[in-house]
Amino acid sequence: MTDPLPGDIFQVGQVLNNTYEIEGILGRGGTGEVYRARNQISDRIVALKALNAQFSGNEDYLELMKREEQMRNIIHDAVVRYSDNSRTDQGHVFLVMDFVDGPSMNDLLERGGMEPRDLLIIAHRVAEGLAVTHRNHIVHRDLSPDNIILRNGDPEQAVIIDFGIAKDNSVGAKTIVGNEFAGKYEYAAPEQMEGKAEARSDLYSLGALLLAGFRGQIPFQGTTPGEIVRRKDKPLDSDGVPEPLRGLIDWLAAPALEDRPRDADEVVDRLNQILKTKRARSPSRKREPTSAEGRGRALKWIGGLVLIGAVGAGIFFSDVLRDVFTKPLQVVEPYTLSASLAPSGDVTLEGYAPDEETRLTLRDAFAGAAGAAPGPDAIELADGMPRPDWAEAVEALIEELGQLEDWSLDITNDAASVEGLAKDIATRDAMRDVLDQTAGAVGLTLQHSLVAGPRLLETTVLEQALRGLQTCGPLQRSPAEGDGYPLGANITITGQVAAQEDAQAIEDALKQIIGDRALRVDTVTLNPDLCAVRSTLPGTTSGALSIWLGYGDTNEANLSGIYNAGDIPVAEVHVPATVTNGSLWVMVVDNTNRVFHVLPHQNRLEHDLADIGETSDGIRRVRVLHSAEEWREDNTRFATRIGTGSYGKSEVIAIHSDKPLFGIRRPRDESIASIVDALNEVVAAGEIKIYAIASRLIDARP
Repeated sequence: MTDPLPGDIFQVGQVLNNTYEIEGILGRGGTGEVYRARNQISDRIVALKALNAQFSGNEDYLELMKREEQMRNIIHDAVVRYSDNSRTDQGHVFLVMDFVDGPSMNDLLERGGMEPRDLLIIAHRVAEGLAVTHRNHIVHRDLSPDNIILRNGDPEQAVIIDFGIAKDNSVGAKTIVGNEFAGKYEYAAPEQMEGKAEARSDLYSLGALLLAGFRGQIPFQGTTPGEIVRRKDKPLDSDGVPEPLRGLIDWLAAPALEDRPRDADEVVDRLNQILKTKRARSPSRKREPTSAEGRGRALKWIGGLVLIGAVGAGIFFSDVLRDVFTKPLQVVEPYTLSASLAPSGDVTLEGYAPDEETRLTLRDAFAGAAGAAPGPDAIELADGMPRPDWAEAVEALIEELGQLEDWSLDITNDAASVEGLAKDIATRDAMRDVLDQTAGAVGLTLQHSLVAGPRLLETTVLEQALRGLQTCGPLQRSPAEGDGYPLGANITITGQVAAQEDAQAIEDALKQIIGDRALRVDTVTLNPDLCAVRSTLPGTTSGALSIWLGYGDTNEANLSGIYNAGDIPVAEVHVPATVTNGSLWVMVVDNTNRVFHVLPHQNRLEHDLADIGETSDGIRRVRVLHSAEEWREDNTRFATRIGTGSYGKSEVIAIHSDKPLFGIRRPRDESIASIVDALNEVVAAGEIKIYAIASRLIDARP
């Protein structure tokens, strides 16, 4: 317990309402404190939640306390029991509830990850508690590890606490805290970001806290509101979580409401099957022999005596005695089968079959789908098959899995779940339909979670696709991780396009090859003149070359490149001072079908990098667009003012090459067609090595 402070609401030894003796403080918050107390009449230990004086007179907070106290009508071992709501003579309102002695899940989370089986047991217990509260139209809205207490540290005694912001979703109910967001971002369901909460929102939170419990850390959901909302639209990262815990988490925390369980009762049913399955495979869960089996043992003993006295009749009795002496098969419930093909190529198969012929049939079906045979003891013989055609149904489902790159299958009685990787989106979508149709035809209920590959999208594949999609010069991709982009990666495409519809065409085309990865196409639409020049330039990176833009009247930097009527743009080409070799050519592609050569041009022939610009702070700065004052000092310099007839996008393009870009002197300005032809000749000849190309857009607006 926390040591008391002079400013605490209550002090140790203080007796409230002649009943509750304060024994210590359990925690402090912004609006109040929680104390351990003893009922002097019954000797029962309770927890008291007390509001600070300034909040004890606030109607909204009082309504929240009354709402929480109304939970006393819900009686279940997995839900904290509330018993009273009272006020001291000093005006402090306090709430009386059961004292749950034990660590919270958050305490265990901070010590490292929890065992998967303990988490399954906690999930079962919490789901039972939620089923009760949801039936009473109460949504918790803040289910998180710190609100799950393990009484005496036992997962089987998990208790849900703190219904302080619970929402009554019954018809006509008044929600005190309104429909705004309530809860913790890391565990809240996507719909809670929009102020909406329902019973399935608590199920999402349960999935998120189970993942946190396994990993031993809070799920990262971003640092800004926008990033949090975007992440909530994607499944939680459950890679590395073993089954069946992973499947449970993915099911509970599905971003879409319709993909989650219908209600908490369905979660309880699934966990009943999972936990029973685990127990059924434990030697301690083998059943006792039936009376028929006992009679079989007696017959075996008697038969032994008969054989001692009648050896000559052994051949006659051999077939009959083989049936009598055969050990009866173990009866299991539920009847299960698990199979997988890992990305590494490793295969696993375990489960039950009623006879040797069925076992061989299932092994063959698995070998056909996985491309490899399982171990010799992959399937045990056992009675308890849920229906006569169960094995045929399982076989039909296994056979369809051969179209997946890797997969896992879990079947419990007539409920099946499949996870897997398809080679692409088309195959994934087709497999979803095939699996649904097959399961429906053979009478299995099916849940599937299929991912579209490839597992690693190689950069060469993406670059080849981008080359075929560019309409206004090269398109750029966000950096990859090593040789490519893993599943779940974010890919951003930037560059220029010739028309607005080109961006959508790029997105549609790339979605067919990137699989389950997030894609953002962030392009700028340029006019046809700019695109004609851009499409001619080779796909060279800017390297150490860059272009700085500023305002002519103040010489301040213009980071956006946007200029208004009357502004005078100035521009500089920046190169590290250590780079002194080669030639620099700079042009401005206007939006009036003209190209202006600003370095070199007929009045300024300098182009050798070592002879132009000024060097300071390790940077060579070559001014190519000048202010009005600079132009008045030397009218051979190039200067321009944004006028009413020049609105639109222009581009400053700088090219660093090993020798002069053009073998002849170019005019001050020329047409787009003329410069495109000249650039095509330079590129086709291949005699000039281009080190780098840099460009900046000048966006002239009214």
